[in-house]
Amino acid sequence: MEQGTEYGLVDLEEVDTPGDEWEEIDVSDTEADRIARKRDREFNQFQERIKDADQFKVEQSVFDDATFAALYKLVQDGYVEAFGGPLSTGKEANVYHALGDDREVAVKVYRINASNFRQMRDYLEGDPRFEGLGGKKKDVVLAWTKKELANLRRAKKAGVRVPEPIASERNVLVMEYIGNAEGRAKRLGEVQIENPETAYEVMREYMRRLYSAGLIHGDLSEYNVVFDEGQLVLIDLGQAVTVHHPNSRDFLERDCRNVASFFSRQGLDVTEDDLLEFVTSPEPDPSRD
Repeated sequence: MEQGTEYGLVDLEEVDTPGDEWEEIDVSDTEADRIARKRDREFNQFQERIKDADQFKVEQSVFDDATFAALYKLVQDGYVEAFGGPLSTGKEANVYHALGDDREVAVKVYRINASNFRQMRDYLEGDPRFEGLGGKKKDVVLAWTKKELANLRRAKKAGVRVPEPIASERNVLVMEYIGNAEGRAKRLGEVQIENPETAYEVMREYMRRLYSAGLIHGDLSEYNVVFDEGQLVLIDLGQAVTVHHPNSRDFLERDCRNVASFFSRQGLDVTEDDLLEFVTSPEPDPSRD
């Protein structure tokens, strides 16, 4: 069997692998901010409908006026047509099931008053895409949302299976829904792996592709990988950093340690040092298109 076939490894010949270019990420005010400042009747009606929806009643602490405005703008632009229930809730963000343009989507809403605000700054500081970022919580969370969108785009371009990024507005990110009618896709740590050797080959190849594109996941483990229709899918790329980040090597070594430890528990003879050597060969190539 060809390496990675069983777990749907993306063919590199079908993708345009990026080099480690420094893409610019615009974190200035968006249309949602302008809508929030100048509320109209339609926006007020939209806000009341969301507040009255059962799935949002217990989560109203997530939504301020500008977050409602971001959701409103995404609906206006056709990225979201109807909201479903929550897929997951956390300290930093809630993820909701929704209907987009003829497909299901996941809507991730980051909390402006995120409890891990300082940890977010650790991942943002030193990233050349966010030089000069202010210290306000709002600025950090909005930059984090843009960062996750950019990271997903770069990973997808590099041939890594991730949720397809669709759109973002302020602290709200719309992306591909990974799951089926029965619910979200199971995390790698929640399923019985029938062929751990092949799964490991796919994981280490995806880590190498990310690194070759100048990106390091930064929080990779069996809890940030899901198994969906025969494919491994990397999720939660908000914290991913470029190789220029001052702590990038530490983050990469931690990723290798987590992944090697998980597959060692599956009975494989793997080490973090061998994985690190595989992932970092070849070095990132900034000149590659």
